[in-house]
Formats: sequence, C-alpha cells, structure tokens
Amino acid sequence: MEERRRSQRSSCHASLSCYSRDDYKKYSSLCRMAQKLVNILKQMDPRDPYRIEMTDSLLEKLYNMGVIPSQKSLALCDRLSVSSFCRRRLATVLVRLKFAEHLKEAVTYIEQGHVRVGPDTVTDPAFLVTRNMEDFITWVDTSKIKRKVMVYNDKLDDYDAMA
Repeated sequence: MEERRRSQRSSCHASLSCYSRDDYKKYSSLCRMAQKLVNILKQMDPRDPYRIEMTDSLLEKLYNMGVIPSQKSLALCDRLSVSSFCRRRLATVLVRLKFAEHLKEAVTYIEQGHVRVGPDTVTDPAFLVTRNMEDFITWVDTSKIKRKVMVYNDKLDDYDAMA
C-alpha cells in the first residue's frame, strides 16, 4: 500500500509540475473524500438499496466528470488519483484534442481568451472539462487562431474574410 502511494505521488508530481500547489491540494482532498466514501460503501451490505443507490450515484458522477473510464465497479474509484483530475483540465484537454502542441502553449491560448467551451469564453486553464463539455471546445469566433486554421484548411469564406 505504501509503495503504491509513493509511486502514485512521484508520477503525480511529474505530471503536476506546471500546476499550482493549491490545485494539487484540492484534487488530493477530492481523491481522499471519494476513497473514504468508497470504503464506507464497501462496509455496507452489498444488497442494501441505499448502498446500491449511492454506488450508482458516485460512479455516474465520477464517470460524467471523466475521472474514471467506466461505471463498472467501486474498484475504479479506489484507484482514483490526482492525475486523473489533472487530465480533465482545459489546458490538458486542448493538447489531447490537438488544439495546441504543448501544455504551455495551451495555457497561453486560454489565458488570452482564444478558447470557448460552449457559448462561454474560458480564461482559466484550471477549468475542469466534463465528458459532455469536451465536444463543445472550440476557438472563439473573433480569434486570429481560428482564422488562421480556417485559411489553412481552405474553409474561410468571403463573409468571414470581410470581418
């Protein structure tokens, strides 16, 4: 158990080098709370309707947030780590979706207001993106980057060229 924690901690620190200490503490406390809840649920009778309801609720919530890969069992919640929350940050998602090549570049785009999630422009790189919101990440309409991408893909029409 201690070796697992140590290896988890070292891998998290490597992936969290550009994140603030406060964010790490928040994600760490969320992981601890989820693991405590899982331990409480595991101690209850498996056929208890309250346990079944709470288990389904917890699994659905964590799955929709994108921090666990499926809603199959509580064992997935037991392996929850800080890095799983960090992978859902907007800057990291932008790199994964190929909006930016590097994390630092993605953070710059976000802070400069080039990225929107749905109708809202987001300027916080620590914004957590859920599975549902991931499909709605795009460039702001007035962004020069969007214009460059459209010119490169030869999709800029005359109306957009006038703006």
